[in-house]
Amino acid sequence: MTPTAELRTKLRKLLDEQIPAGGIDADTRFLDADIDELLIDAANIFEAAAAGWTLKAGMLQRELGQVESYAVGQERYDMRKLKDMLDYALKMADTYSRMAANSMGSLILRIQPPEVL
Repeated sequence: MTPTAELRTKLRKLLDEQIPAGGIDADTRFLDADIDELLIDAANIFEAAAAGWTLKAGMLQRELGQVESYAVGQERYDMRKLKDMLDYALKMADTYSRMAANSMGSLILRIQPPEVL
């Protein structure tokens, strides 16, 4: 697909990566160049979203690391479990992958007419 401002905005919404008010694309996990690459490589917006959520799963693993909780003195901090976040991201990727397959339309069949004598 050819990236446009409208497609970038829609893909960011599907990826839950909207640019904050007054912010720039660097304030999200995906730069505009990354969004454009996803769009160019995809046949439709849902295929781009599936690829984006798969990439996002890897980013979450790097961002959250292996620490689930830690304590400083009497204070204790619990973070979201990495497994739960990865499961969510990959489930979203699977959802959009199925939507991409369903939005491809019907298959075009080529029928060979019989030879008439």
